[in-house]
Amino acid sequence: MSTVIMLSLILMTLALCLAFVRLFIGPSLPDRVVALELFSSMIVGIVGVVAIATDVPSLLDVAIVMALMAFMAAIGFARFLERGGPRDD
Repeated sequence: MSTVIMLSLILMTLALCLAFVRLFIGPSLPDRVVALELFSSMIVGIVGVVAIATDVPSLLDVAIVMALMAFMAAIGFARFLERGGPRDD
């Protein structure tokens, strides 16, 4: 593996760990959701770099599907907040 690919994977893994920490100690729900979005973006990036490194183009399809699912989750959360967030009915 080339140096650039290894460096990319190491930095994305470090960012993944930091997002994981923010996911658990985030003081509010929006902080946790942003950390989850960052987590999913980092996973998509890692899958993309692995697809380039291993020369397996079908992994890019997996990355695209994961990115679309993360986008739909972000839309769902925005809609949840727009309607007033959690209620105690």
